[in-house]
Amino acid sequence: MATENVALAAGAEGGTLSKPDTQQQSSQGPVVNDFSIQIATVNGSGSQSANSVLLKSIFRMGIPVSGKNLFPSNIAGLPTWYTIRASKDGYVARKKEIDILIAMNPETSKEDMLSLPVAAAAIYEESADLRQFRDDVACYPVPFDKLTAAVCPEAKLRKLVKNMIYVGVAAQLLKMDMGAVEAALRKQFAKKVKAADLNWAAVQAGYEYASTNFTKHDPFVLEAMNATEGKIIIDGNAAAALGCIFAGCTVAMWYPITPSSSLVENFIDYAKRYRIEEDGKATFAVVQAEDELAAIGAVLGAGWAGARAMTATSGPGISLMAEFAGLGYYAELPGVIFDVQRTGPSTGMPTRNQQGDLLSVAFLSHGDTKQVMLIPGSVRECYEMAQAAFDLAEQLQTPVFVMSDLDLGMNNWMSEPFAYPNKPLNRGKVLSAEDLTRLGGFARYKDVDNDGVGYRTLPGTDHPLAAYFTRGSGHNERAQYTERPDDYFNNMERLSKKFETARTLVPRPEVVQTGKSKVGLIAFGSSDFAIRESRNQLSKEYDLDTDYLRLRAYPFSREVHEFVASHDRVYVIEQNRDGQMLSLLKLDLQAEDIVKLRSIRHFNGLPIDARSVTDDLVTQEGI
Repeated sequence: MATENVALAAGAEGGTLSKPDTQQQSSQGPVVNDFSIQIATVNGSGSQSANSVLLKSIFRMGIPVSGKNLFPSNIAGLPTWYTIRASKDGYVARKKEIDILIAMNPETSKEDMLSLPVAAAAIYEESADLRQFRDDVACYPVPFDKLTAAVCPEAKLRKLVKNMIYVGVAAQLLKMDMGAVEAALRKQFAKKVKAADLNWAAVQAGYEYASTNFTKHDPFVLEAMNATEGKIIIDGNAAAALGCIFAGCTVAMWYPITPSSSLVENFIDYAKRYRIEEDGKATFAVVQAEDELAAIGAVLGAGWAGARAMTATSGPGISLMAEFAGLGYYAELPGVIFDVQRTGPSTGMPTRNQQGDLLSVAFLSHGDTKQVMLIPGSVRECYEMAQAAFDLAEQLQTPVFVMSDLDLGMNNWMSEPFAYPNKPLNRGKVLSAEDLTRLGGFARYKDVDNDGVGYRTLPGTDHPLAAYFTRGSGHNERAQYTERPDDYFNNMERLSKKFETARTLVPRPEVVQTGKSKVGLIAFGSSDFAIRESRNQLSKEYDLDTDYLRLRAYPFSREVHEFVASHDRVYVIEQNRDGQMLSLLKLDLQAEDIVKLRSIRHFNGLPIDARSVTDDLVTQEGI
């Protein structure tokens, strides 16, 4: 399959399509730095290195680029697709249409070919004879096995080296800078000189074959730009892990689960580099727990003890963490939980994208529980919000959830370099022994400052009045056990006040408002990239200007209420079936504003794309 049913024409049943030939299409002029490449392989075939080289070669040419990996949830053997988008305008969301296909998987090659739009291009193993299925696509058949055998004498290595042949073919057809390709390849194999030489020979073989045997019949070319200078490429999980290091996190408790595992794995790598003393002793602790319950329990225990601690999980793990999340909320224990969301329910599709845990997390646990969520919309915000989450967890003395997703967490994104933190850590209301002597004691759950947040001490504080009992059952201001109705009522009201305080502390939304449009868009997380592109499509193609608010946290701040109130219609765009963010907004807004809300939902497991948003909105607007 291709990554979208973009262009299965009605005449495909007979195996061929009758369309204008590709040479006529390409005569309209070259398409420069504005197309997508889809590489179709099988999981475990070693294509990751080749795809990374292709992506980073385009990046080195100064062209804005993004890469998305669509892979199966097995170890090896099933189809996988990697999509690279080059965009002179800087668009990095998934493009609905595929312009260039590199078909390396015989099982999917026919379907991949049939899904291409007219005037696309296809590079494929010549024995597959994909030309029989389309006469409106530029076809470039390549004898991959023959070329690989010529450059790689060792048969056991050929499966891996074979992928580099298509890098060379694509480089020649797209007129890529071979200096950039070689630099990207040698960096990919920086510690393996022989492997680098072997793979470079394969790239050259593919390039030379294309030069000798192909006449270009498609319009797609790459030309050097200067739009990536000073930028980096990183995935959201690595960025979040780096943010944890800068936040002073010293404890990671986890149970592996796709797509969050690489976040903790990156944290471990960073900690081994930056959390080792001169005497060789580690100043961090990482424990792979027996399950997600144990992981969050240990995180909250470490937070209670004064450490900055985190775990990373996805939807199934969130479900298992519910009881401890309630303890963290009610006993008021700091901790950070990264939820890298994937599709559900149940096991769902573990390697597909969704924003489907919002309602679960917002009220995670039983009873009257409200959790704080931060919602990064870029890899830079994964880095920044990781730091903010630890500050907020200790300021509010509560679990804080960072709501990433598979697209943001596991895929490569172009970004400005991250800023070095310039503010001290905010440890919140922690009393020292000197404070206790001055105050003459304290009540753990008393609202002294009228913000709902009490003062706490840390275990080991050397003062006879420092101790208190931490319990998940009913308690009063002094942390004493009680089932008195007034004590319970007052405690729950204070926790509600704390949630209102959180509104003033969480990251504010990003608002783009002209003051002219009566149509507003609300989105969040990785959807942001598609929304920005869709707004441009709406303006250029339909003369429809829109305002835009990107949510960055829950609870919602006052800007969200003001934005909805100032528009006639507000489209809430999200990647789940049930409109979960829409539901949270309805619970928070006044009745007269709720009726303004509309829903655009994308939930097929693929990252949201701009064209789908544009088409849905235009339909609802009746344009």
